[in-house]
Amino acid sequence: MVTIQYQTKVRIAAWLGVVLLTALITFGLEKITESKPHVAIEGDSQTNSLGTTDSTKDLDSIAVSSQLYQSSLVVSIYLSHQQKIARVPLESYIAGVVAAEMPVNFQLEALKAQAIAARTYIVRRIVNHDLSGIPMKGAQVTDTVVHQAYLTDQQLAKNWGQKNFQTNMKKINQAVNETRGVIITYANEPINATYFSTSNGFTENSEDYWGVYEPYLRSVASPWDRKISPSFNKTIEISITQFLLKLGLSNSKTTSKAIPASLSINVNSNVQISEGHRISSIKIAGKQFTGKEIRERLALASSAFTWQKKGNTMVIQTQGSGHGVGMSQWGANGMAQMGESAAKILQYYYKGIKLKSAQNLLTSYSKQ
Repeated sequence: MVTIQYQTKVRIAAWLGVVLLTALITFGLEKITESKPHVAIEGDSQTNSLGTTDSTKDLDSIAVSSQLYQSSLVVSIYLSHQQKIARVPLESYIAGVVAAEMPVNFQLEALKAQAIAARTYIVRRIVNHDLSGIPMKGAQVTDTVVHQAYLTDQQLAKNWGQKNFQTNMKKINQAVNETRGVIITYANEPINATYFSTSNGFTENSEDYWGVYEPYLRSVASPWDRKISPSFNKTIEISITQFLLKLGLSNSKTTSKAIPASLSINVNSNVQISEGHRISSIKIAGKQFTGKEIRERLALASSAFTWQKKGNTMVIQTQGSGHGVGMSQWGANGMAQMGESAAKILQYYYKGIKLKSAQNLLTSYSKQ
């Protein structure tokens, strides 16, 4: 009887030990899973509070797998000030773009998002044999905002000073290296990864600005810009005479009187507003204009504008800076300040996208 009781106690103790060990292992795995950074790349996913998805494939694994092709791929850049072509390794080119396009004091995750967007832009041009806007044969891209701004090391050292150059480039290179070879895709193709400085609180649908529908370039709220961007509000003054001339309208008292004394971003018989809260179209003195046309002809910061007529002067106020389509750079920095990753930033501003290695695309291109 004593033996049976003893054996029973041993069995119970062993069973309790197994239960305890299983619980500890399960708890430990859960903690590991919680601490592992997940980004929306591919595979099984679930939606988070931003409306983006978390996946089990890590951004770092894509960046590492892309290193094989980097040593041989070069980008031919037309340097506008020197009027010559420079051939630069892809990742060095991306570093020069990030340094030119985004303030170096931005959060690292915002810089990483910028690096991926910049890389996607040039990879798309390369694989599509897109030579639009090229002034010299042999170049693939210019160093201006016609394509993407790019600065050489010499230019950056001059702008930052030699003392700050090494520190700043260390941060830029970290952003580039941690996203090495990663691009944004939609339906297995690199996207048109447009970006701009500052939103008016919303981004713009691609068709509302350029007239071309892209499923991943959808209007989203971007509330961070208003709080942190120094370019959110701008005001310019222009004479009514210049206002009319730049819009191709006759400089007459009749036409001048036909200009509304004030303009607000509200729909009426003369104004149509886009989903991104910008001027979509407007009728001035009987002539129809798009918001894009007004912005470009008057050199406004954005197509989210209002005005007041004061005597012979037009006082025009804008909100945001840039075309408004795609990723807001200041919005990206705001998200990064909240602790969001580069992948989540990109998923938020580009809808339905996946992050992938550019290796296969560029390998196929090199064999052509």
